[in-house]
Amino acid sequence: MSEPTEPTETTGATGSTRSTGTTVTTATGVLRTTVQVDGETASYLTVGQDGPPVLLLHGTYWSRVWLPVLGGLADAGLRPLAVDLPGLGRSGGELVPETATVPALAEWVTRFASALKLSGPIAVAGHDIGGAIAQHLLARDRLEVSRLALVNSVLYDSWPAPHVARFRDADTTENVLAARREAVRRALAGTATQQLIAEYVDPWTDGRVRRSWTAMAGAADSRYTLDLVPALRRSATPKLLIWGEDDLHEKVEYAERFASEIPHTTLVRVPAADHIPTENAPGRVARALIDFFAVQRPL
Repeated sequence: MSEPTEPTETTGATGSTRSTGTTVTTATGVLRTTVQVDGETASYLTVGQDGPPVLLLHGTYWSRVWLPVLGGLADAGLRPLAVDLPGLGRSGGELVPETATVPALAEWVTRFASALKLSGPIAVAGHDIGGAIAQHLLARDRLEVSRLALVNSVLYDSWPAPHVARFRDADTTENVLAARREAVRRALAGTATQQLIAEYVDPWTDGRVRRSWTAMAGAADSRYTLDLVPALRRSATPKLLIWGEDDLHEKVEYAERFASEIPHTTLVRVPAADHIPTENAPGRVARALIDFFAVQRPL
């Protein structure tokens, strides 16, 4: 299987650019398009316009982590929407410490959903810190979440990881690009080619994105997930954990604990996969998400 390629954005006939509202299709059918949120451009990947929406949230990476599974979700009749958080990936704006917290980002996601006119129960999936945002949406009733999937997500006090925590008190974005390149290389594990690493790291070549990412690192705080545990224990919403077993930071033991303590939770382990199992085992991850989100009956 060939690696999926990030959709190209264009403005008219002038070639490629990062700041565009134009929707362009790719050979895989994936679209990168935009919507205005808080007066800034919110960029997201999607496939098709029909089917129940599935909101896909990234954390310290960007929407690229979901690209390998988007086509499979769409083929199953779902409408995946992988958004770039403000100031990150291809989205406009810039995060500051106050807007980079999990609660603040969860509120931004609700405004993104409103901008797309998403109504009714919405299926949500989160990776990394995006999983904390997803948990917050459910536990604090920020969205009507029908089903919650977490992929190598932060849980309990598992975060921030050391390579993120080192930037918590940084007053400069110096070394962020090199640090992100190394983190991506480790997280991609066996799929890490120079081309793929460069594709993942590309947003951080923009100083605005580096500043936003540093703000997110500074706002990383495990109390945002620890405080949600009582509400998650009371929740009857079906939950799915998909876990690359080789993750050195978001360890599978956290997922096992969550599955044993939080009702209505199923754990799918992905052997020989690291922090981004959508790249290491895209078929298996897509199948697990499809089986979970396409089912209408409770677990």
